[in-house]
Amino acid sequence: MRMVVKVGTSTLAHPTGLINLRRVEALCRVLSDLKNAGHQLILVSSGAIGMGAGKLGLKSRPQDVAGKQAAAAVGQCELMYTYDRLFGQYNHVVAQLLLTADDFSHADRRANLVQALERLLEMNALPVINENDTVATEEFGVGDNDTLSALVAVAAHAELLVLLSDIEGLYTADPRRDPKAQLMNTVPELTAEIERMAGGSGSGLGTGGMTTKLHAARLATEAGMDMVITHGAKPENLYAIVEGQPVGTRFLGHHA
Repeated sequence: MRMVVKVGTSTLAHPTGLINLRRVEALCRVLSDLKNAGHQLILVSSGAIGMGAGKLGLKSRPQDVAGKQAAAAVGQCELMYTYDRLFGQYNHVVAQLLLTADDFSHADRRANLVQALERLLEMNALPVINENDTVATEEFGVGDNDTLSALVAVAAHAELLVLLSDIEGLYTADPRRDPKAQLMNTVPELTAEIERMAGGSGSGLGTGGMTTKLHAARLATEAGMDMVITHGAKPENLYAIVEGQPVGTRFLGHHA
């Protein structure tokens, strides 16, 4: 199976912004094992700005564009160094791709991206993708890695997209406010009612929320692939997800 796994800042980092070593080590071990089993993996990883803020000793994530760009430049180095070291322990080679919206909207650049991804997967490398936060701005950026991961999954003709988040999946209401909220295991179709269930953004370190995840689900399912949202605190759930077991919320792809 060819699959794209997106991991959010809330999964990678402690609330301090510093890296959650135990979580990241567990994630890399599970992903390495899935690669050993013959699956092709692409990792879309947030965390550059949050990790850069932590390394720079900032008390919170910068709010201005230049501050975010500076933190991303520092944090991306730390992020890739960490992945290179951890995946290297399991004899897997990582490759960094930093993308902007133009890489998907321009036909030539998109074709080059698809070609590069195909060749990397042929070489058994593990592409690690992030938005190029150091140069991307709101005017020409993708904006969030939920959407980026869906765009990558569509471009790579993946069969499955998994979003590792700070929530178990899509609930009938906000579970942080409503104790009666129930987890939806399967979403056959994205209706207006489903979209109304989406709240605001998630943790203070990241940029995404349920709204961006449902947008990603629409892109993925319209391209014919399933998408799963599950909690990033349990990377071992990826085994069950690959096997099609009910973990988190699975949005069913629409097959022509």
